[in-house]
Amino acid sequence: MKQKSQITLKQAMSLKQGEMEEIKLDLLKKIESTKELNAYIQTPIMQEKDKGKIPILIKDNICVKDSEVTCASKILHGFTSPYNATVVEKLLDSNMCAFGRANMDEFGMGSTTEKSCYGRTKNPCDTSRVPGGSSGGSAAAIAAGIAIASLGSDTGGSIRQPASYCGVVGLKPTYGRVSRYGLVAYSSSLEQIGPITQNVEDASLLLDIISGKCNKDSTCMSLESTCTFSQLNPDKSFKIAILEDFIQEASESVQNAYSQTIKILESMGHTLIPKKMLNLDYHITTYYIIAMAEASANLARFDGVRYGSRLEGKNLADLYFNSRSQFGDEVKKRILLGSFVLSSGYYDAYYLQAQKVRTLIKQQYNEIFQDCDMIFLPVAPDVAPTFDSTKSSLEMYLSDIYTIGVNLAGLPAISIPVQKDPLPIGMQFITKSFEEQNILDIAFGLERELGL
Repeated sequence: MKQKSQITLKQAMSLKQGEMEEIKLDLLKKIESTKELNAYIQTPIMQEKDKGKIPILIKDNICVKDSEVTCASKILHGFTSPYNATVVEKLLDSNMCAFGRANMDEFGMGSTTEKSCYGRTKNPCDTSRVPGGSSGGSAAAIAAGIAIASLGSDTGGSIRQPASYCGVVGLKPTYGRVSRYGLVAYSSSLEQIGPITQNVEDASLLLDIISGKCNKDSTCMSLESTCTFSQLNPDKSFKIAILEDFIQEASESVQNAYSQTIKILESMGHTLIPKKMLNLDYHITTYYIIAMAEASANLARFDGVRYGSRLEGKNLADLYFNSRSQFGDEVKKRILLGSFVLSSGYYDAYYLQAQKVRTLIKQQYNEIFQDCDMIFLPVAPDVAPTFDSTKSSLEMYLSDIYTIGVNLAGLPAISIPVQKDPLPIGMQFITKSFEEQNILDIAFGLERELGL
């Protein structure tokens, strides 16, 4: 499916009320004509209270008041959120509104948006391929021109990887930069809400709107909202770390795109510095032990008693069993593994060791940042795979090898497309905590240089 042109968020902010309503009507027509993508699981509704407001697509794990939020899981069917997530409140305060629900992997557990009770989302660049995950619906909608901008969540690359596969921009903010209040928890110490947009300027605009302190979220830092858009500077020069050992894991096409982009960065006046880091195998094992352990604890609350879809039984045990059987296979697998690593006798051997390696990974990032402003890496080891080509969960997990370290260390990172034909390839810039301005500046400059 050919990518469709769409008004940008920056352009939308200057439109009058009547013009914005026309944009929404046009979006509804486009959404209807692209249903085969399955990017939207809830068709947007034109509401009087949102008249003149800019429509923003919301991932199905972010709460919107009086709207069903299901995390693409059968167990939450029928649950209507009684409140807005903080990020949604901030959108409303900035003349924006929630407009539709984006498909996702169930509870954010997946890398292809195939693990959804609503069915798979297709990549608009090639409908035989996955859009990435878990924010695949958000990325596919932006790439297809059926959303102006979207909010996703990134636990181990769930914003950046689908952005790479679909040829759009995805920004994962610093952990604590954006409130998680109203985000249905998967892995509380790793996940962060962030924007998926058509370009770097729009990502900067949306970050400025959703960032800032929140008294309802103890993990959110007491910092004012960012002002990155007004300070965007594409001409700044940076010292960029290149992790050459990591690149051997990538396909030939990704390696070539990486090398070509390095040459462009050098021609722009940036300094490239080779660096080394802990083997990627440690990143993978550490991430999945911690993520699954936290998922096991967080998903214990979904029992069919307090909220969600209840399946009755002869007794309380049957009710629990029947209701929780609505979880998909991937979610069940992660809950079981998470419970195992937290169990008596295995906690020290797995979970505690993983936390120690996480600290080591953070230290290594800090060491690199002592003489470098940022790190440049691919987002994924290959282009978007075709449906059903991933034969095992391990293969799916390995598609996150370049993104999960960022979440373990709580750092900000941005994915931008460096190639769109024949298939999109994204690269990411990673920087120190709370220095989103630097990666937005360099991404803005590279985007301008590439002309994509």
